[in-house]
Amino acid sequence: MRHVRSSALLMSILMFVTLAISTETQAQQRVHGTVRIGLHSWVGYHANAEVVKYLLERRLGYDVELVPVDEEHGWQALDGGALDAVVENWGHEELAAAYIHGRGTVVDGGPTGNTGTIGWYVPDYLAEQYPDITDWRNLNRYAHLFATADSGRRGRLLAASPSYVTYENALIKNLGLNYTVVFAGSEGAEIDEVRRLYAQRKPVLFYFYEPQWLTWRLQFRRIELPAYREGCDADPVTITCGYPSYRLNKLFSRKFAEEDSPAYRLLRDFRWTNADQDMVAGWMAGKRMSPENAARRWVQSHRDVWQSWIPDGY
Repeated sequence: MRHVRSSALLMSILMFVTLAISTETQAQQRVHGTVRIGLHSWVGYHANAEVVKYLLERRLGYDVELVPVDEEHGWQALDGGALDAVVENWGHEELAAAYIHGRGTVVDGGPTGNTGTIGWYVPDYLAEQYPDITDWRNLNRYAHLFATADSGRRGRLLAASPSYVTYENALIKNLGLNYTVVFAGSEGAEIDEVRRLYAQRKPVLFYFYEPQWLTWRLQFRRIELPAYREGCDADPVTITCGYPSYRLNKLFSRKFAEEDSPAYRLLRDFRWTNADQDMVAGWMAGKRMSPENAARRWVQSHRDVWQSWIPDGY
């Protein structure tokens, strides 16, 4: 009886080891290689990147490398083959002309589904106190409210990073505004300063954009800048208009696109809404959830959105 039990135990162990080896072999066979995705600094971009990374790794068996890079250098890295994809691009027509239409080394990967807007904002409580403050023509009247040690006697326009799409200095000069741009250095630093001033109900004028998770937490009013019109931003030196709406899109290196791999097809078909991005970004930045957990939580509850991104056979 002891011999029978020992034999059964041995068989169970052998079956477990065989199954483990088989599972490991299948996992190795599913790994297609590494996808290199550029990682821009704002948390909304991180939300895009972390969700597609999670699906590429967990559903398709790829390794994914997220490579920190600013916007202009992201185009250069795609051009040189150091990156495969950028998963949120804001316009940059001059770079598109050079790398997509000129050199032909970068491919427009189609829309992310997000609509991007850029503008200047003040808190609701300030607009309620000064109802005409949201008209740019009245900003000089209130410049003293926004003056700080960084801006001297001029009003401060708080912004995130000079590497973002921004022509605030030219707008201030060309519109004759008594303001100066002060860069916080990053999106996170700008948000920290805005939240600090909100908590104290103090004046703040700031450059901001959507999609943006913080718009779910704080109430803003947008400054009515001169309306955008086609071509008004062609020369950044003489610009006097506000920003257009951006059809946010993906970018691929031509080599990566022409390989037509399952990874390329998932990234090509990736498309979601501003609300989707804000949800994931809010979990990461607002609730300090780890990127992987935030991506997993969204994936687990939004199969109806991402299922169509998955190539046939997966």
